[in-house]
Amino acid sequence: MPFNDNAAHQSKTARVTFDIAIAEEIVRYGRMLVARGLIHNTLGNLAIRVPHPDFQHGLAYTKHSGISLEEMGTDHVVITDVLTGELVHGTIATSVGHNLSREILRLRPDTNAVVHCHPDEVIAFLGCQAFPDIKAVSLEYPYVMAKPPYIVPSSLDVEMDVDPIKEFINKTNSLVMIRHGVTTLGRNVSEAYHRMTALCSEVRRNIQIETLCALKGTQGVYISQKDVDWMYAEAEKVIYPTKNKYRNN
Repeated sequence: MPFNDNAAHQSKTARVTFDIAIAEEIVRYGRMLVARGLIHNTLGNLAIRVPHPDFQHGLAYTKHSGISLEEMGTDHVVITDVLTGELVHGTIATSVGHNLSREILRLRPDTNAVVHCHPDEVIAFLGCQAFPDIKAVSLEYPYVMAKPPYIVPSSLDVEMDVDPIKEFINKTNSLVMIRHGVTTLGRNVSEAYHRMTALCSEVRRNIQIETLCALKGTQGVYISQKDVDWMYAEAEKVIYPTKNKYRNN
């Protein structure tokens, strides 16, 4: 008898249990992103990986397409296979952005949560073309991020074509897409969330310091690249001393 892929998929799907606690985390952190002004419409999302013996890279809980994090409840949470994107719980497909979240989870086994938003200040800051990168103003920023942000060339659409990220995803915990938005990674959703808010905060500080310097004719003082690199290297000791105690979710 020939192997029936569909039957095998249905068999695995039948063994998937919907964890309401994970769904509630999606809703909770979605509301927090909304409160920060980072969600403006049905775009923007987060995904949480949960291990499962039948799925090589685990399962991803996320919001389905067509509803915003601002409006959603736990009944809008779906589950997909991280590897294939197939729905194993729910009937409404995810948005195309979930392709990027899944590929990050596949390539980064140390990552269990991905947050994607479209922050006004980040889009405006890089879109004005006056500033090619995000400079470190505060001491907290490099420690929280633990790795430098990767600014994706505007020629790449890494949601439609995720293949290019394999070249740089291990070097960063945040992808910054010009005129699009920001994706942050974390070992759990709290870490990914705080990396999002830290990056957005640092961009606001960049804007504020450059505005004030232009007003007063002074030169901004940023942390040197040497010191920033040292802070990235020491982040685990300073901000994440208990990383081995982190839950997968």
